Amino acid sequence: MKFKLEVIGFDINGCIAAQNAGADRIELCASPSEGGTTPSYGLIKMARDILTIDLFPIIRPRGGDFMYNDEEFDVIKSEIKVCKVFGCNGIVIGMLNSDGGIDKERCKRLVELAYPLQVTFHRAFDRVANAEQALEDVIEIGCTRILTSGLKPTATEGADIIAALVKQANRRIIIMPGSGVRSDNMLELAKRTGATEFHTSARVLAKSKMNFVSESMNESLKSVAVDENEVAKIKSILASINN
Repeated sequence: MKFKLEVIGFDINGCIAAQNAGADRIELCASPSEGGTTPSYGLIKMARDILTIDLFPIIRPRGGDFMYNDEEFDVIKSEIKVCKVFGCNGIVIGMLNSDGGIDKERCKRLVELAYPLQVTFHRAFDRVANAEQALEDVIEIGCTRILTSGLKPTATEGADIIAALVKQANRRIIIMPGSGVRSDNMLELAKRTGATEFHTSARVLAKSKMNFVSESMNESLKSVAVDENEVAKIKSILASINN
């Protein structure tokens, strides 16, 4: 069994650090404070030019909920087309209806538009009304995997539900635990869920390298970064399970 690790990259430095530490795939995002939105076209292009591992930009036009109007849907379609032009390996999407069900009709259109790119259904899944039905719906629309914390704030809290989803999926789709996945709980999550792919931000706050900082602004200018050592630790743990 080969385990895979996906790491969130919020900037080009984070992407490079994750790749250097052994990540198998990058989920490229902007706006970490909003849970991730579509990255800039410049960042997508540079990441694709530099990275040798798989690159999956998130396609999410704004923060907040996951129900989009027609104009936002048009934005999403345009962003998918850009990812195809730049040679990305996949995209990450998620759309819900107001009743907490999967927006099957429009998600299916996005999967068809993205082809032959893989499509991950993101943690909009954790906001559904019925996880069992949602899983079948996401399989039906043709997604490759589901990123989920088991309908809980973190994957450790939702581990039992994730395990049930893995069993229900029965290899028809990949169930990928994410949210709060770290080296100190990686082994437990792998054993409890039965999952083979995992998602982490390996997040740290990096201090500004500016020598001068304006005290009158009363700000730290810290940025979200990838902890390369943390990614390497998680990969080492996954490799030890294989052995």
